[in-house]
Amino acid sequence: MEEKRWTVLTQSAEQTEQCGAELAEKMLEDSSIPPFVALYGDLGVGKTAFVRGFTSVISPRSAVRSPTFALVNEYRAKPRSVFHFDMYRISNDDDLVSIGFYDYLERPGICLVEWSENIPYALPDDFVRVRIEKNDSEQPDSRLITVEQIGESAI
Repeated sequence: MEEKRWTVLTQSAEQTEQCGAELAEKMLEDSSIPPFVALYGDLGVGKTAFVRGFTSVISPRSAVRSPTFALVNEYRAKPRSVFHFDMYRISNDDDLVSIGFYDYLERPGICLVEWSENIPYALPDDFVRVRIEKNDSEQPDSRLITVEQIGESAI
């Protein structure tokens, strides 16, 4: 990833998906980018749309849905699968253990984690942070997306 931080302004769910697809393409091209994407943002801001775009590159035939009740959806692909987590209802480390979160970190895949702000203690040392924010009250689909590589590999 040449730039360790970039910002995109999107005006639709499709553009938010395209931003996710661009990150996936960069990750496929650059193995130094950590395989963990921590997504931050309010309810309904477009985190799942971002994941849908990302997954369209890695596992194109997968139908991405929010894992709100399942807590994790797995989209199988080669060379790496996508593990899509929703941490909205997670309140402690025991919850993470019960869903096998730490086991997924050991598997050859890419973790995309919605509501990462709920598990700051469980994030790996190196990860990609994606912050999605509504940025214009007069344009309800307008989003500011900031993608940043965090940790030692970002230096």
